[in-house]
Amino acid sequence: MTFKPAKWPRRLRSREWYEGSTKDAIYHRGWLKNQGYPDDLFDGRPIIGILNTWSELTPCNGHLRELAEKVKAGIWEAGGFPVEVPVFSASENTFRPTAMMFRNLAAMSIEEQIRGQPMDGCVLMVGCDKTTPSLLMAAASCDLPSIVVTGGPMLNGWFQGERVGTGTHLWRFSEAVKAGEMDQETFLEAENAVTRSAGTCNTMGTASSMASMTEALGMALSGNAAIPAVDSRRRVMAQLSGRRIVQMVKDDLKPSDILTKQAFENAVRVNGAIGGSTNAVVHLLAIAGRIEVDFTLDDWDRCGRDVPTIVNLQPSGDYLMEEFFYAGGLPVVLRQMGEAGLLHRDALTVSGGPIWDEVKSVRNGNSDVIRSFENALTAQGGMAVLRGNLAPKGAILKPSAASPHLMQHKGRAVVFEDIDDYKARIADPDLDVDETCILVLKNCGPKGYPGMAEVGNMGLPPKVLKKGIKDMIRISDARMSGTAYGTVILHTSPEAAAGGPLAIVQNGDMIDVDVAARRLHLDIPDEELAARLSEWKPTFEHAASGYAWLHQAHVEGADTGADLDFLKGCRGSPVGKDSH
Repeated sequence: MTFKPAKWPRRLRSREWYEGSTKDAIYHRGWLKNQGYPDDLFDGRPIIGILNTWSELTPCNGHLRELAEKVKAGIWEAGGFPVEVPVFSASENTFRPTAMMFRNLAAMSIEEQIRGQPMDGCVLMVGCDKTTPSLLMAAASCDLPSIVVTGGPMLNGWFQGERVGTGTHLWRFSEAVKAGEMDQETFLEAENAVTRSAGTCNTMGTASSMASMTEALGMALSGNAAIPAVDSRRRVMAQLSGRRIVQMVKDDLKPSDILTKQAFENAVRVNGAIGGSTNAVVHLLAIAGRIEVDFTLDDWDRCGRDVPTIVNLQPSGDYLMEEFFYAGGLPVVLRQMGEAGLLHRDALTVSGGPIWDEVKSVRNGNSDVIRSFENALTAQGGMAVLRGNLAPKGAILKPSAASPHLMQHKGRAVVFEDIDDYKARIADPDLDVDETCILVLKNCGPKGYPGMAEVGNMGLPPKVLKKGIKDMIRISDARMSGTAYGTVILHTSPEAAAGGPLAIVQNGDMIDVDVAARRLHLDIPDEELAARLSEWKPTFEHAASGYAWLHQAHVEGADTGADLDFLKGCRGSPVGKDSH
């Protein structure tokens, strides 16, 4: 499908602020001129908002201030007027209680910045995990022409001759310390190797997964996802994106033209092929809810079920994002998917043309990093959506990061009522647990934590680790980091804090997991399940005021994207009345 541009010239929304000789127009132009802009910049050219999530407390995005200058250069070259706008930046590694709690706040605030200011188009500058979905959600709600520029992953880490992946090796080293396989001094020595340069995680964690999702959805230029943050080609991509957004405004090419059901289906299949993060599930559901596309948890299972994982990256495989880029990045994956019949080839992108035209001629630079489907890393790479009496609205598992011997398992529940209970008891040598048990964590969902923190990949009990065991089934209503691994069942819905069946699981209950059958079953009689649910009372504390109160009162379940109920839908970007 090729996009048919709108007739140009047409009246841009920024003209409502700056055109004419009225008091209001003079007021708006005059104040902006105090930064040294000449008269002819207000001649009707598109005004492009560069929505920048740069922050020194968002380390993954710490280089975006410099990258924005390249975006500006591209906008100037194409005849646009760039204005940089700092926006809410939810840092994954500093925000408490969890950055996920503030994804919706960021999306809400950014949506109103877009709607309330004289922008004709937007460049979304993102990187750290929640900045990508929050800006995409905001753009989808406003539906102004928008293009994404990601900051890119950091360079490979190396420690003692081994590739060190951000996040992934933190979990591995931490478990090794608890198992007595690594001393604390060595762990501290490895710290500087984990974050070697500017950029996001260099594994296929949430940041790289969402960058790939953005490219697969068609909201970024082809090749954007994998370029390392410090590579000169990242700056070239930023400048080209600046040029492109000006033409998108002229053509009136909007998110609603690009974010179709086909685009979301492409993204789901790509997520399976790259071994992408479980967090992509909840984020794509939220974005679809904003653009009003009929896209559900069942689509994740339907589209991703038979997609092999062909990208050999940590945490599922061996390599890191630097090698992925050298091998050709996401365009190579998309080409192989298109040749295998796993891609809607005519899905539209920000280029104005179909996604297939962007990738059909690319070549694979390393067939061990990006494998063929015949030599896949994992035969079943897509997200598995499990259902049953323990998860009536669904739960998810990432097969490419799980242990094959645990994909069908029945075990005794060892229950933790919340994360504090887990922390207090997990290292107790008297904890009644062995490797056949299933760890269950409650009250860590969107309402319960609050915010749905990345605590689902619970560390194993030290008494089990010391036996050489590396994995156990873990079930929760929480999320896990995209850099994490293991047989972890997440996003169990309804969550415990909302009275879902997870809330009434007791120590000693038997739980039956069958991933192939998509089954998650609490092995108690229906009558007992009903009786326990009827006696359930909330145990978590509601916030008394502030955003935490608003979030807990209005957040929806993980099965629909954990968005705030009053933010769903595309509200558009009408120009409001001028009060001046």
